[in-house]
Formats: sequence, C-alpha cells, structure tokens
Amino acid sequence: MSGHSKWHSIKHQKGVADARRGQLFTKLTRELIIAAREGGSNPDANFRLRLAIQKARDNNMPTDNIERSIKKGTGELEGGSLAELVLEGYGPSGTAIMVNALTDNRNRTIQEVRSTFTRHGSNLGESGCVSWLFDSKGVITIKADNVDADELALSAIDAGAEDVKVENNYVEVYTTPEDLENVRKALEEQNITVEMSEISMVPKSLVQLDEKSATQALKLMDKLEEIDDVQNVFSNADFPDTILESYQAQ
Repeated sequence: MSGHSKWHSIKHQKGVADARRGQLFTKLTRELIIAAREGGSNPDANFRLRLAIQKARDNNMPTDNIERSIKKGTGELEGGSLAELVLEGYGPSGTAIMVNALTDNRNRTIQEVRSTFTRHGSNLGESGCVSWLFDSKGVITIKADNVDADELALSAIDAGAEDVKVENNYVEVYTTPEDLENVRKALEEQNITVEMSEISMVPKSLVQLDEKSATQALKLMDKLEEIDDVQNVFSNADFPDTILESYQAQ
C-alpha cells in the first residue's frame, strides 16, 4: 500500500473544510441526495447513504439539513436532479488526477473542470486514462495525539484493516470499502476518536514532484475543489514536505 495522498491529510489539518463550511455543506448535501436517490431513504439497507450520513455528522451538519437532503433524493422534496461524473486528467509532471462531481448540468461541469486543468498547464483526459492507477479503499483518519500508533495499528488490523500509516500527526487506516464501517466501529468501541472515514481513491504508487511542480499541482487541485459541482479530487502526486509545510502555513 503506497499510502493515501498527503494532500488530504494536510488539508484536514489546515482546517480548509471549516474555512469553506458553506461549500462543504453543499457537497455533503449532494452526496446525501444521490445516495438516497439510488438506494432509498433507509440507511440500514443503503450502504452509501450510511456513509454519507456519517460524513455529514463528522462535519457537524445539522440533522434537519441531513433529513431534508434525503427527502430531496427520494423525491419527497424538489431539488434532487443530479448526475454523477468521474473526470480524469494529467497534472504537472504527468501526475494522475481524478475528479468526482455531482451536477445538474453535465456540460457546464465538464467545461469548468477542463478550463481549470488548462489554466494550470494541465490536461483533461479520456475516461479511464488514469483510473487504473488507483484502488477504491476505505480510509479512516485518526489524530495521532495521545495515541500509541503501534497499538492502534494492531487494533485496526485485528478489526480487519489492510494497512495503517502514520502521516503528519495523523494515523490513516486502510480497509476494503466493505469493511470500512466494521473497522470504524471496532476502533470507536476502544474509545478511539475517528476524525473522518470515507471511501477514497488511493493511488497504487506515487509520483515524486520537485518544488515547482508540487506547487503547481497543489494550486490545480485546490482550484478543482473550489468548483461547486466537484465532490472530491484525488491524485498520485507525492509532495515534498517543505511545500506541504508552506501550503499549510498559508
């Protein structure tokens, strides 16, 4: 296991989600809508909806907002017309970038993503051009403060985790998508506080970048995430620690 993108851990530490809470809630709402639309409003029978509800709660989304979003997905309220898009491209130094989007206007979203790639000297590619470089994994993020990483690793593996990695004061636990919930529950039963858990596209290997390319890649990925329709951005870029520290301090 090559490890999850350092960029995601740094973004979590930096508190970008809090700074963009309005945009974050919009993204969480869209995921709830599409999950309820595809699998129904009962989270016990809808794995994707359970994950969406858990992520919304992890980010302090009000219960009323969660319930309203689910009703939009099932058609009880208007506003649930969304389509899923997976867009793939090449960033600086040939890094692979995957963009997940939920949109009510496919052409608008593709154009915005394409323009963002182009403005940062990168290229939107064809479907399937880089997805083979990633695996779908469950990722559980735990703050490493006051946590024995070795003991945590053993507990996670005993619970069914595939791998554990310590990165930037965070412990990341990797599972199959199907085992994500069970591993999270097992850790929480041991009074371990989970910061975040999600299904993520984890790169099979990383591309090391020099400082110039790393800075360009960070700017590109940030701008992609700022697009309203974009839910997640994944990359196989391996950023130098100096660049991540500089980014974190901004």
